[in-house]
Amino acid sequence: MSVRHAVLLAGGKGTRLRPYTTSIPKPLVPIGDECAIIEIVLRQLARDDFRRVTIAIGHLGELIRAYVGSGEQWGLEVDYATEDKPLSTMGPVVALLDKLPEQFLVLNGDILTDLSFAALLEAHAASAVPLTIATYHRQVDIDFGVLTVEAGRVVGFVEKPKLDYEVSMGVYAVSRSALAGYPAGEPLGFDRLVIDLLAAGRNPASYRFDGYWLDIGRPEDYDRANSEFVRLRSHLLPGS
Repeated sequence: MSVRHAVLLAGGKGTRLRPYTTSIPKPLVPIGDECAIIEIVLRQLARDDFRRVTIAIGHLGELIRAYVGSGEQWGLEVDYATEDKPLSTMGPVVALLDKLPEQFLVLNGDILTDLSFAALLEAHAASAVPLTIATYHRQVDIDFGVLTVEAGRVVGFVEKPKLDYEVSMGVYAVSRSALAGYPAGEPLGFDRLVIDLLAAGRNPASYRFDGYWLDIGRPEDYDRANSEFVRLRSHLLPGS
């Protein structure tokens, strides 16, 4: 495999995490009063022998550039791609496609996990699929009795069921061929990419993960991350 390259998505406004993100971008919110989320992710990438990282920045992106710099303090070569307009999840990657190797990693800059990024990319490179999605099992409790209704009649009933889902972790191993043909500079969401691949019969693979994963998207998630970090610090933060 060529030099491992990751694209780190850090251009969002983090509106769900306000007021924490009023003056700083979401990837820079501190975890455990010690370091920013993005630093944890970068240190994990370095641990997994990634050498090049491109950070897609937008909202308050200069603060991220000032914090991360060249990445040399973590043994990384970091460069930046600035979004002049929101490009969604995969739009920034399309704009970079000519600079990326045949297989590469794309991940959100606001997740806390002990997933092996190297193992994900290696599994993808060994397959013939255009996209591999890191997935996580979620169970949702429904607080109501659920009815099945057909033609105005109740034909089934389940009291407060539990629904099981496989959800995307916001970490993807991607082949360049998955994004070929999309115009650079235009928004491209992860949802559209997956739907297009399914329609073309190029089904993505699932990389099932059962370890620790938390999407720092809401204030309650951020509070949980801080409360759990002390216990998980040595596990999540390489070299600690």
